[in-house]
Amino acid sequence: MDHTKRILVTGGAGYIGSHTVVELLESGYDVVVLDNLSNSSEEALRRVRELTGASEQRLQFQAVDLTDGVALDAAVAKSAPISACIHFAGLKAVGESVEQPLRYYRNNLIGTLNLLQSLNRHGCRRFVFSSSATVYGQAEKVPISETSPLGATNPYGKTKLFIEEFLRDLHASPHGGRDWHILILRYFNPVGAHASGRIGEDPVGIPNNLMPFIAQVAVGRREFLSVYGNDYPTPDGTGVRDYIHVVDLAKGHVAALEKLEKDEANVGCVAVNLGTGRGYSVLEMVKAFEKASGRRIPYKIVARRPGDAAVVYADPSFAKTFLGWEAKLGIDEMCASTWKWQSENPHGYRKEGSD
Repeated sequence: MDHTKRILVTGGAGYIGSHTVVELLESGYDVVVLDNLSNSSEEALRRVRELTGASEQRLQFQAVDLTDGVALDAAVAKSAPISACIHFAGLKAVGESVEQPLRYYRNNLIGTLNLLQSLNRHGCRRFVFSSSATVYGQAEKVPISETSPLGATNPYGKTKLFIEEFLRDLHASPHGGRDWHILILRYFNPVGAHASGRIGEDPVGIPNNLMPFIAQVAVGRREFLSVYGNDYPTPDGTGVRDYIHVVDLAKGHVAALEKLEKDEANVGCVAVNLGTGRGYSVLEMVKAFEKASGRRIPYKIVARRPGDAAVVYADPSFAKTFLGWEAKLGIDEMCASTWKWQSENPHGYRKEGSD
């Protein structure tokens, strides 16, 4: 195995992680996935092997919880030498984070601190962090660029922002900080699935995001979609967001690794938005999904959720100039691939009746 191309991927069995692992393998990287499977399934990795033809040597998996520092360090030692780490692992539901803030701070912050300390001990200092547009909080103007003010409004978003601060401070440290080369990728709203329909978003319990909820309504698992507010200052009154196809997002991570490999000297600790620069409303997404699926999506208008902004979309221009990356897939591909995944896997990776 070419150790210069071995990538450690935390949370690699999850939604964005599994799609990124596909793109990494297809780009010639070997991958070691660390995941505690708390909100994911090892079946996703089995299907990634099936899709890519990767051997168990090229795609390795270790079940480990990042909050267990001893187990994590043993897993990193077993995986070394590692060229770079992509860090997806973390709890990610906004509403749940408000209800269980200490659980989110313990899992996301301590897990990341353990990971950074272990990577440092084992000589891996190229790091790609899975951040989020939630770090911009209530953005005052759109489009949102990387220089927009930061200020998360919920514990989940704060964990992303605090980890960004860890990384900025780590790089600024006079004791080896300049040895670190860090890319912080701020995602907007990932949707869609691999074109094969074999892997996709498989939330445990009630979905927190719009697209899997719409898909579950279409397939008959949910009765109707709740639309939170139709009195926003937008064309149809519903909230507008920047939805990005998960395959485009996955390719953004490959572009980030290539930047670290080929232009390390110009990467200190840099944040990059990954979005499309185009917003769609909730009702536009519903209509597009009805078109893709041929199913009607019943919905009910309910009260706004506190803290939801009317319009959020990215300025993605820096990603294009700095990483040479831009989103290519549009709303039709997002909806068609989601429908293929959901219709062929109505219960996700689980068997019928087990969720």
